[in-house]
Amino acid sequence: MEAKKSTATGTSVVNDKGSVSFPCPACGEAEIVRTKSERQNVVKYTCPKCGFTGPN
Repeated sequence: MEAKKSTATGTSVVNDKGSVSFPCPACGEAEIVRTKSERQNVVKYTCPKCGFTGPN
């Protein structure tokens, strides 16, 4: 099994206590993965399935 990686940066989220994963808010099909640091710094991500960009 491959370790989860951040959608925005490709950084591994193994042992990152503040990381989260959730379905894309737009299409609900792709899994969005974010590290604690990315969430705190409001780093933008793009859904690989539909192109939705978040946050905001």
